Amino acid sequence: MRATFSRAIAYAFGRRPELVFWLVVLAATVALFAADELLPWAVEYPSEWVIPLRFWVSDFMKWLINEADLGLFTFKQFTRSISWVFNWFLAASFGVLSEGVKIPLGGEALFHLPSLSWIALIAMLAIMAYSIRDWALSLLVGICFLYLAIFGQWGSAMVTLSSIVVAVPLGILFGLLLGILAYRHPWFERAITPLLDLMQTVPVFAYLVPVLFMFGFGPVAAMTATMIYSLPPMTRCTTMALQLVPTEIVEFGNMAGCSHRQLMWKVMVPSARPTLMVGVNQVIMLSLNMVIIASMIGAGGLGFDVLHALRRLAIGVGLEAGVAITVLAIALDRLSQAYAGKAPVRVKKKVSFVRRHPHLVAALAIIVATTVTGFLVPAVADYPESLTVTTSGFWEKLVTWINIHFFDTLDAIKSGLLLNVLIPFKRFLLSLPWLAVMGLLALAGVRLGGWRLSLGVAAMTAFVAVTGNWEKAMISTYLIGVSVVLASGIGMPIGIWAAGNDRVHRAVQVIIDTLQTLPAFVYLIPVVMLFRVGDFSAMIAVVAYSLVPIIRYTDHGIRQVPPSIIEAATAAGCTHRQILLKVQMPLALPEIMLGVNQTIMLGLSMLVITALVGTRDLGQEVYIALTKADTGRGIVAGVCVAMIAMVADRLISAWSTVRKKQLGLS
Repeated sequence: MRATFSRAIAYAFGRRPELVFWLVVLAATVALFAADELLPWAVEYPSEWVIPLRFWVSDFMKWLINEADLGLFTFKQFTRSISWVFNWFLAASFGVLSEGVKIPLGGEALFHLPSLSWIALIAMLAIMAYSIRDWALSLLVGICFLYLAIFGQWGSAMVTLSSIVVAVPLGILFGLLLGILAYRHPWFERAITPLLDLMQTVPVFAYLVPVLFMFGFGPVAAMTATMIYSLPPMTRCTTMALQLVPTEIVEFGNMAGCSHRQLMWKVMVPSARPTLMVGVNQVIMLSLNMVIIASMIGAGGLGFDVLHALRRLAIGVGLEAGVAITVLAIALDRLSQAYAGKAPVRVKKKVSFVRRHPHLVAALAIIVATTVTGFLVPAVADYPESLTVTTSGFWEKLVTWINIHFFDTLDAIKSGLLLNVLIPFKRFLLSLPWLAVMGLLALAGVRLGGWRLSLGVAAMTAFVAVTGNWEKAMISTYLIGVSVVLASGIGMPIGIWAAGNDRVHRAVQVIIDTLQTLPAFVYLIPVVMLFRVGDFSAMIAVVAYSLVPIIRYTDHGIRQVPPSIIEAATAAGCTHRQILLKVQMPLALPEIMLGVNQTIMLGLSMLVITALVGTRDLGQEVYIALTKADTGRGIVAGVCVAMIAMVADRLISAWSTVRKKQLGLS
């Protein structure tokens, strides 16, 4: 028996030599855990070793605001000057869309020019959609904005749209300029890539802390935070789009005698428009996702309505405002995507202005007509409040009914998962030696990507420990780990189902596109009403918010399996189940793991928001820092969240690359 067992072990190790490696590592981890009394510093990071980075950052920010001198002016004067300039743009946008414009007539007399009427704005956007694509898009955009008026969300939506109208163009402009600079100077691209990675993984709350400190409380600070948050995707898309411009087009521009500036703005940028518009779309979506969080520092609008409803647990009001943000996002998303795919239109030069721009003339005519009519008929200027509709009462009654009839069932599910899954896994992670965790991650980096990846992973893990955030990071890891497993368990079967049925695929795409536009806060409202506050509510919200990528990537990965391989498996006599489990899933696994990676990224961003429902992790640290305007605490905790995200991203991406090479897919 002993000889048979020895041969089995030798056979397993012979076929999988890396198994020996990981067993040795696991044994070393267990030994380290058992040596708690001999090496206590290796199990629990000593408090005296903690670097007070949060206090250093706070002191630096205070010095920057109060004492830093840039020569001609102080840093505080510089930030306030930027705020003053941005405020002009924001005031103009508010005037046109929300508040109207007051024109002095001499002395104390003022003429109040009203804002765009609801009819004019809906008609103008519908005409724009028709000019870009067709009647279907025009009808969709018109219905979306009509919904805002009918359900009483018009005023708040216009405040939100006013901020978006300013933040999005500025985000696009600065992102475009940075992307062009990175394209022209490879050293600059290498320098800003880690910064862009950090900006895209730092939770959104962390942006608010330094912005609030530098720009003060108000709409300008909120708009600035929104613009900075949406900057990285535009920068990346610009660099990538310019790199993908065909060499023939660039050579043609050089042969035509273009200068460097002309070549860039008249040849390369127009040629790269489709990819650039992907970045524009991302800026719009991220800006809309930021509006609720930015309302914490004075943004107002729909974001404030959702946040206020969440604080009062007014589920109906919160859902209506959240759906209004979703509707606004859908309309702007479809418009930007349609514009990206629109072919250039050539117009004869001798044609009159009216015939050259019929849609613009029609829109201007409607604006003038509705503005004049609005002075005589108030219902034209502002949607009558008596005609508004609300469903908030229905949602309140629905949640009450569910709590009355299903409370015992929901509470049993919650208690079962807490006692049998969440709490044991949390205790397990908190008991792991920090040195062993860092060593395991570093060794995984060596096996997957070499020493450079290993050192990077070890450094990012060590940062969490040395800043004194290890315990809270483990709580964040436990919540995100359980949530990702549940999201994968739900999303993968749906993705597999959608990949095998075109009708289901189309239906699922519509649903997940809609889910992707829902702001993160909207998920918290029904969850809190059904499950109260705590880790379980946070987990449910994270699962719901991060479900989309795993569905999308599973569907995409299976559909990308070459048909010739499917045909060969069929010819070999494989059943549908065997083809799925033995052929499609193994080949699609690298793509599916990229979906898991995106699920982790979304889950971590949501985890910070779930601090509002009582979690005690890094997200809570960031939220407390925001409420206390503690810049050091907020930035360090936010960077720790980013480190967790970047470690997961680097390791999963490296594994996916290795696996694709093994399968011959790259």
